[in-house]
Amino acid sequence: MSILDNVGNTPLIRLNSFNNKNIFGKLEAKNPMGSIKDRAALNMIETAIKDGKIGPETTVVEATSGNTGIGLAFVCAVKKIKLRIYLPEHMSEERKKILKAFGTQLILTPKEKGLSGSVTAAKEFAISNDAFYIDQFNNPANAMAHYISTAPEIFRDMKGEIGGVVCPIGSAGTITGIGNFMKAINKEIKIIGVEPSSSPTIKSNITAPHKIQGIAPGFVPGIYNPKVVDDIICVSDEEAYEMTRYLAKKEGLFVGISSGASVAAALKLNISKPIVAILPDTGERYLSVENLFNV
Repeated sequence: MSILDNVGNTPLIRLNSFNNKNIFGKLEAKNPMGSIKDRAALNMIETAIKDGKIGPETTVVEATSGNTGIGLAFVCAVKKIKLRIYLPEHMSEERKKILKAFGTQLILTPKEKGLSGSVTAAKEFAISNDAFYIDQFNNPANAMAHYISTAPEIFRDMKGEIGGVVCPIGSAGTITGIGNFMKAINKEIKIIGVEPSSSPTIKSNITAPHKIQGIAPGFVPGIYNPKVVDDIICVSDEEAYEMTRYLAKKEGLFVGISSGASVAAALKLNISKPIVAILPDTGERYLSVENLFNV
């Protein structure tokens, strides 16, 4: 058995401290590298290999806010594929150290250019060096990873009793894959996105700096399917941070900032049936983030 065989089948946990809400958390920190992006990374690499886009000498290139890069790093390590990652310099130190641990070529791009700057640099390198650009924001295999794994797991574990699924939006792979699956089965299941209040790019066409690492890249990803999204809830940086701390102290869940945003958004919904909040990653990736856990 390979470490890759352990991607997916993560726990679905009832959040017991919200007495007036029936909320479950999909604990993606239980993937091998601690985030939901392990699913997308594995499917994007295996699809590219199957399609003949990655060979023995191919260098894989990607722009990421961290988790996709880490997922790609461990998949590429197992498959002996060279990997080059472009990362905004203001992402957490844990992300940078983990990527380097896998032998990844890590290039940091200016903070003021955001993730868009990393995307531009990654594309330019891929074109000029005949490398394969993963392009998670436009890669159908990203969303398909959640259509074939995350969504069926949720439906199975909830026995179909789902009022809504809450997904923080980064590359939009999770919300699109889950939305496509759930709406094909039951159009009454609400698919809810989460964006920062200060940067609701999809909801309000506003892009600005925010502190919820891993979501809201500052543009609308090509794979985003608005037809399967019922609403987008905006959450402030403060709400996300506060809920992240709350989940650790009251639920025993040490998760990342976007997980806090996900649960904060779920609490704003008026849905009678059970709600599933995607908890994208582990809190260990954010220990160095100022004013998160050290307050």
